[in-house]
Amino acid sequence: MNKLVQPLYLDNQENKTWKFILNELKPKGKIFSPFNIISFPVIVTGLIIMYIRFTQGIGSVTNLSQDIPWGLWIGFDVVTGVAFAGGAYVLVFMVNILNLKQYKPILRVTVLNGFLAYLFYSGALLLDLGRPLKIVNVIIGNNFGVSSVLFLVGWHFLLYMLALLLEFSPAIAEWLNAKKLRKVLSGLTMGAVIFGITLSVLHQSGIGALYLMAKDKIHPLWYSEYLPLLFVVSSIFAGISLVIMEGSISQRVFAHQLDKDSHKTHDNILVGLAKICAAGMFAYLALLVIVFVHGKDWQYLSSPMGSWYLLEVIGFVLIPMGLFYYSYRRRKVGLIKMASIITLLGIMLNRMNISIICFKWDAAERYVPSWQEFVVTLTIIFIEIWVFRWIVRRMPVLRKSPEWVRGDH
Repeated sequence: MNKLVQPLYLDNQENKTWKFILNELKPKGKIFSPFNIISFPVIVTGLIIMYIRFTQGIGSVTNLSQDIPWGLWIGFDVVTGVAFAGGAYVLVFMVNILNLKQYKPILRVTVLNGFLAYLFYSGALLLDLGRPLKIVNVIIGNNFGVSSVLFLVGWHFLLYMLALLLEFSPAIAEWLNAKKLRKVLSGLTMGAVIFGITLSVLHQSGIGALYLMAKDKIHPLWYSEYLPLLFVVSSIFAGISLVIMEGSISQRVFAHQLDKDSHKTHDNILVGLAKICAAGMFAYLALLVIVFVHGKDWQYLSSPMGSWYLLEVIGFVLIPMGLFYYSYRRRKVGLIKMASIITLLGIMLNRMNISIICFKWDAAERYVPSWQEFVVTLTIIFIEIWVFRWIVRRMPVLRKSPEWVRGDH
């Protein structure tokens, strides 16, 4: 290339890049939508609370103490949030390993949702640490050593986020129109898939293993040496239930990005996912019964905690399992969505029971989250939704890939 022409070419490329970036930063969609009107003041308030937390200490905005160091930010943002993100590894396994291509239309959006969930919920850990900068100790194994369960969970989180990012990266390359980069990233995807599935199963069980050390603190009806296995199995139908709910919402909000085939196959996908949820919940319920009988915890059923336990198992496991099975057999899409909501509430209840409600249940002074903790939790969720929406509106997540990608196959 001519020496005089080359600088002009590079300048034009830089100008195009800057124009592209500035154009993509512009809002797309209604600015004063109901969601924006509700979420924006919550986010502003949450950011102010975060500032106070980092400048005046964690005790200034939470009801945590030396006796109760883990509260809502761990119980919901991490323990519950990670279960909700389980749909990513389940869908990736189904599509890429079992070759169930009928679920491919929702794979990319599920991976994106999983990545953002891990990114934001892991970031929320900084809020919960009394000394946030010490989070590096989890990675290097300082103080507590590399044999700690927390060390393993920390590394699983970090590596799995990288695996999810790599799985989603072809969509970023398509958005940037980077053809060569997209080809390279696509070649690395299968390795990331296998690596990511392994990591996800390990850290889902690892979070359950963290509570194995709290045998004297968790109520006997919820404590079991099989907590790691229960956490893994429940993450399957928890993640799929979120996929059903999130997919149904996206089907309406981003309807203009979907072609006719996607709209037609949506109900079939939900029916297939309902079958998986029903099977997963049956396995989970069977495990609960085995653990209960093995633990000989009959005497607790007549107590108030026993009634609370039965409400969780019957109301949020048995009933939605039956709804999933019935709706799958009769192809009742509305019931599938209802069952997914009940299931998500049940997972939330189970994780909160283990981490907060039934944790030190017999203590004289109980932990109750402050209003600031609830606002910050909502802030994290709302920001995640804003980022998710920004990406979906710009990248080929729900809509089809560009013509030059489809031409390569």
